[in-house]
Amino acid sequence: MSLNKIVYRNKLKKSLIKIIKGLYHFPAKYWRKSLWNKIKMTIIIIIILVIGTMYSIAQWYIASQQSIPLKLGVSFSPSYAKSLGLNPQRTMKALLSIGIKQFRINSYWSSMEPQPNVYNFSTLDWEFKYAEQAHAKIILVLGLRQPRWPECHMPTWATHEPQSKWQPQLENFIKAVVNRYKNSSSLESYQLENEYFLKGFGTCTNFSRSRLISEYHLVRKLDPHHTVIIDRSNNAIGFPVGKPTPQEFGISIYKRVWDANITHRYLEYPFPAWYYAFLAGVQKIFLHRNMIITEMQAEAWTPDGKTIPQTSLTEQNKSFNAQRFKNRFSFAKATGMRDIIMWGGEYWYYRKVVLHDPTVWNIAKEEYKGSLG
Repeated sequence: MSLNKIVYRNKLKKSLIKIIKGLYHFPAKYWRKSLWNKIKMTIIIIIILVIGTMYSIAQWYIASQQSIPLKLGVSFSPSYAKSLGLNPQRTMKALLSIGIKQFRINSYWSSMEPQPNVYNFSTLDWEFKYAEQAHAKIILVLGLRQPRWPECHMPTWATHEPQSKWQPQLENFIKAVVNRYKNSSSLESYQLENEYFLKGFGTCTNFSRSRLISEYHLVRKLDPHHTVIIDRSNNAIGFPVGKPTPQEFGISIYKRVWDANITHRYLEYPFPAWYYAFLAGVQKIFLHRNMIITEMQAEAWTPDGKTIPQTSLTEQNKSFNAQRFKNRFSFAKATGMRDIIMWGGEYWYYRKVVLHDPTVWNIAKEEYKGSLG
């Protein structure tokens, strides 16, 4: 070893020792000062301990899931596809054609029971038919609150009824849906309601826990052979301590949205991927329940209440484009959760066939290639 390297190594060693000693003595010096400094020091120590504990749980969870195969799916709504000017059946076939083998689909009460005790399951029938033909799996959403605006899909004839009357009617509808599809080879699980306690989004007004409990027990009684998932609210801080305790939890993750209330700009949520790994990990430790991503944002969030067709492609790209799409897949995988449902399959196809922009669709083809579904 040359003399210069030896001198450099010794200087580096002394510098490191000096830094370590400084870090060791700094808290003690700081602590001896004013009460306010003691308070600030205590807060800093608590924050470091809390974040360190959260990060450790997150890393444990990520490591514990690595041997589990990754499953990639997509949410799909025929009515939303139609609102984009698409043929819903052609859209689902296109999604199947790029290798998607898992779909989260809806059973909207408003459209499937247009009159009391008069059911129309034609849409769900062809969705199940296509999935069965392709050997794809389905997460079937049940209940009043389901994905896509207005979130709570109550039929017009029930809107003015008291809960004591419409709740039994809703449960009769849930019963009809479960009994019709519980023996399908494609049915994988149920999601009961969607972000049930999220009060800040949608037209929902009923957040009765007793109703959720009643629906849960009904579904478990009707079909004890399939898993029931209950979704946690998007980016909500908290722990699901109340009943019911489902067999599996879902979580929605949104990264970039339009802030219509304060800044009137696009807002990027700051939560890192390991934060969601922490949520899944602490739930696994205390509740012994798995968590999946039931909704990973993967479509544009339009400003000022505009619809997608009302928004230019340039504006859509401000919240979502091919690079962001690729990053969303990477982010979702980095949470450690191995069952991931992306949001926006109809939108990817819309960009390809209506806007003649295949960039997002090509990312989907690349990511779903070889996926387990």
